[in-house]
Amino acid sequence: MITLTSEQVWQEIRRNLFAVLGMVTPAGEARTVGIVYAVQEETIYIVTGKETWKARHIAGNPEVSLTIPIAKQIPLLPWIKIPAATITFAGTATLQDPAGASPAILHALFRGIEQEREKLAEMCLIAVTPKGHFVTYGVGVPLLQMRHPEQARARVPVHTGELQKQRA
Repeated sequence: MITLTSEQVWQEIRRNLFAVLGMVTPAGEARTVGIVYAVQEETIYIVTGKETWKARHIAGNPEVSLTIPIAKQIPLLPWIKIPAATITFAGTATLQDPAGASPAILHALFRGIEQEREKLAEMCLIAVTPKGHFVTYGVGVPLLQMRHPEQARARVPVHTGELQKQRA
């Protein structure tokens, strides 16, 4: 296994914007959906409509998972297929009114339409707070090391040391 820090994983999360959100339906069935996200501190924000099935599922069960795929390729040989690196974690999701979010998060998620009040009134934010550990594969390792799972995977506490001290 490799040695990664929480901050290195958070930096990689901040560099990306696409993830797969896993949730559970009221009937107990697993569902996933691709989402675009933005990060502020140690929270991942997603935008959705107030009446969407994502919002309904999370209102019924806030326990979610998130997997962030990180594309890999060999420079100058892009036709050779390389599996994506990944960061996966469990978290707790809450539904929030966009009116209470920072302007930076609103702009990152809405890309300008946050100025349209009637559109914003139809939306909500999903705030995901990771918990436990990040499970990574291929993050911070050379491509050739990805062929060896024991060398390419890591398990890293979610919280950075500095933020853990602030919480104590």
